[in-house]
Amino acid sequence: MEKDRKKELIRQYKEMKKPMGVFAFRCEATGQVFVGITQDLKGTQNSMRFQLNLGSYRHRKWQNALQSAWNTYGEEGFQVEVLGELEYDEDPQKTDYTEDLEILRELLAPPGEGVFYL
Repeated sequence: MEKDRKKELIRQYKEMKKPMGVFAFRCEATGQVFVGITQDLKGTQNSMRFQLNLGSYRHRKWQNALQSAWNTYGEEGFQVEVLGELEYDEDPQKTDYTEDLEILRELLAPPGEGVFYL
């Protein structure tokens, strides 16, 4: 591949806007719902599945509950879903969507019994 073409492909990849939003790992046996936010829905879900399957998922607050349920019921015992997506701002300078994602999470999955925010 010629050098300029490779540089162009790298530039295009870096400028890609990945879907961002709110996702949930729902344990069907216990009713527990682990809700997270991310600026890369597909990447985060794949990473979490990989870590959970290895038994090495680490999260500051709910790692033991999620990993334990995953170990007990396996991947087939969970429903993984996107609860909602957030559109990118028209301002190209905006790169931090954490606050917007947190608001969306509270609207889509209000805190309650059995709901754990990741």
